[in-house]
Amino acid sequence: MKTSMKSETANTKRMTTIDAAGVTIGRVATQAAVALMGKDEPTFERHIMTGGKVTIVNASKLKIDPRKLDTVKYAQYSGYPGGLRYETLAQVLEKKGVEEVLRRAVYGMLPGNKLRPEIMKNLTVTE
Repeated sequence: MKTSMKSETANTKRMTTIDAAGVTIGRVATQAAVALMGKDEPTFERHIMTGGKVTIVNASKLKIDPRKLDTVKYAQYSGYPGGLRYETLAQVLEKKGVEEVLRRAVYGMLPGNKLRPEIMKNLTVTE
């Protein structure tokens, strides 16, 4: 897993590129979440966006354990009684692709505050 960071001037955000070839979903997602939050910078503050932009490349070459295709489940609740639906990892991969799986993994690793939607805008996933 290769990570490259370009540090630019103080006014611009830092760009981080993560190569996902041959690496598991969780390892890539944790690196991305740390860089997006800015926890790897000395100026980190939980209530301020200090992280930069993160690009994940070679997402289609991720290493996915075959057992997890059926055991990992994503819940979705409509708000109505009996409205809890589950999707397996295999179903999400088939419908939406590897990009959505990585997005959901990173989303779950970010803090659940008002900054989470803004932080997710700085994530780019490419095949």
